[in-house]
Amino acid sequence: MIPVELIHRAARLIDLYRARGWRVATAESCTGGLITAILTEIVGSSDVVDRGFVTYSNEAKTELLGVPAALITAHGAVSDAVAAAMAAGAMANARADVVVSVTGIAGPGGGTAEKPVGLVWFGCAVRARGRHTKSFIFPGDRAAIRIAAVSTAFDLFEAAANEA
Repeated sequence: MIPVELIHRAARLIDLYRARGWRVATAESCTGGLITAILTEIVGSSDVVDRGFVTYSNEAKTELLGVPAALITAHGAVSDAVAAAMAAGAMANARADVVVSVTGIAGPGGGTAEKPVGLVWFGCAVRARGRHTKSFIFPGDRAAIRIAAVSTAFDLFEAAANEA
């Protein structure tokens, strides 16, 4: 179930980006398209949402976003380097002003001591202003981790628009 607060936040983001005349795109792995799905719950979101890349597999990250396979091999799909490359690849393949990428381990399995369940890396690329990454370790089950990742992606979209 999608928390109603995320729907309200999505509506505010759509309004904010529409007022700026900006468009957004996403590159999603562990969220499986949930960020884009919630944004597009909002009537008129097509004014703002350009596209969403769901790149759940490593092959999809390489084929759709141009993330080098060697980068994934060297750092793992859940890493700073891959989150940055996903954001850059989405920016290169979209008509967006701001892109947010997300790659993580939502669980319940797949975690390690170095990369525990709940670890999520985000990339944010803003056209003509570069990109940055950050990571969080979210508590809870798979659903809670995915919802927390969506909320954080919305934080990144909001910050990018307000820094303009």
